[in-house]
Amino acid sequence: MTSAMRKSDTRPVDLALLLGLIIIVASTWTCANAGASTNDFTVDDSDDRDFDSFASQYYTASEESGNDILDTESNSDYIDPGSDRITLASNHPIQPTPVWRGRFVQARGQQFVLNGKRLFVNGANMYYLMTLGSYPEGRRLVTEILRESAGLGVTVVRIWAFADGDANYNLQTRPGVYTEAVFQGLDYAVAEAKKVGIRLILSFVNNYADYGGRKQYATWAQRYAGKWNAKEDDFYTDGTIRQWYRNHIRKVITRVNTYTRVAYRNEPAIFAWELMNEPRCESDKSGNVLQRWIQEMARFVKSLDRNHMLEVGLEGFYSSQVAPDSIYSQKANPGHPSNYASQFGTDYVRNNLIPGIDFATVHSYPDSWLPNRSEYDRRAFMALWIRTHISDAKYKLNKPVLFAEYGKSDRTPGYNPSNRYNDMADMFNAVYASARSGGPAAGAMVWHFVPKSLKYNLADGYGIVISENPAIATLMHRQSARMARLR
Repeated sequence: MTSAMRKSDTRPVDLALLLGLIIIVASTWTCANAGASTNDFTVDDSDDRDFDSFASQYYTASEESGNDILDTESNSDYIDPGSDRITLASNHPIQPTPVWRGRFVQARGQQFVLNGKRLFVNGANMYYLMTLGSYPEGRRLVTEILRESAGLGVTVVRIWAFADGDANYNLQTRPGVYTEAVFQGLDYAVAEAKKVGIRLILSFVNNYADYGGRKQYATWAQRYAGKWNAKEDDFYTDGTIRQWYRNHIRKVITRVNTYTRVAYRNEPAIFAWELMNEPRCESDKSGNVLQRWIQEMARFVKSLDRNHMLEVGLEGFYSSQVAPDSIYSQKANPGHPSNYASQFGTDYVRNNLIPGIDFATVHSYPDSWLPNRSEYDRRAFMALWIRTHISDAKYKLNKPVLFAEYGKSDRTPGYNPSNRYNDMADMFNAVYASARSGGPAAGAMVWHFVPKSLKYNLADGYGIVISENPAIATLMHRQSARMARLR
């Protein structure tokens, strides 16, 4: 989640500001004890004539009843989206798999597998963990949020393994030059996650300017390589920039953790690598440029590390310009029949079919993508969006699909807490229904959990403080428990 496709008031907190806040919060805590992309994509749905027909086709329950929008089969494990509270059965305990008891999670066909058994993801995004862990004052917060999450049965957390920029509070301050204290912040996050049985997805770079991203690499190319006309999309084609990016991948994968003394490529606490957060190449609508880049970088990652899985970081948009066979699936794009979401040079099926890409990802933000629609319409869109990606993962990709970002902003007009609860319940029911039948839906990861002491500073509208949201906490716990029983 980043700012380029989401509202400007919901962008991730500025890195320098976050570091300052860590110091303030830590100082306050110490004194008290002495005596805490987005998506700005707004479609033009003024010509969205077919939406109501799709809504009526895929929304199979009345808005008032609160029944399952996704046609989940009735069963004792069903989560009611119309409820604001769930009671856990005492005979259904969560039994997490400690990281040190297993080796590396792998994708076999449409399943994640660990030690010969299926593994499912009930996760959360915490993009900021490396930054928090880079200062002694922030490490306590890293430990606390990971322990809280593990208590809910969270199995996977997604974080940034990048912070690109000139200042020394960034990870990479110029191509190939790194701030060791920040790298140790990443080390700390990996080590603490391992202690509580959580695995991490590490993303190598951002599509957007938040935390540097492609824009920073273009700036470096202008400054250090004399490429005065370098643009963001040159990230995918320029030889110098591609080499810098490969060097960064190598630096991360081969790093030896200063806390565990284990090289990252040998670390079971790492679930998977991610090439980029939400890659796009709008200058090439054919998708060929991005496709070649994914192929190149997938081969490179696998040449360094055969232990871990790799995913692209896609949002899940379809484009018949990129892949003619996506003409039908494209109807699931936000804002269909407008073609805005098909103009990013990406395609969910074509990009994820690349050898070396082990599983597919999907991001979901209906309140940002459909700002002028009712809550009923947004839930109907989500039903179609989820169902289409699960179907294509099963019949076209034969790979697991992870809903790696989804969320509900409390800044959406008309928001109330039940909206977020219902959206999460819908997502969980869809994932569970697929998993129970042996399908490819392997899990979902909410955007995002934040420490209580930083809830205002990390606020982007989507932040969830676990201790202040008991209904959400119980919902997460219930999902973890019933998914664990499917193994």
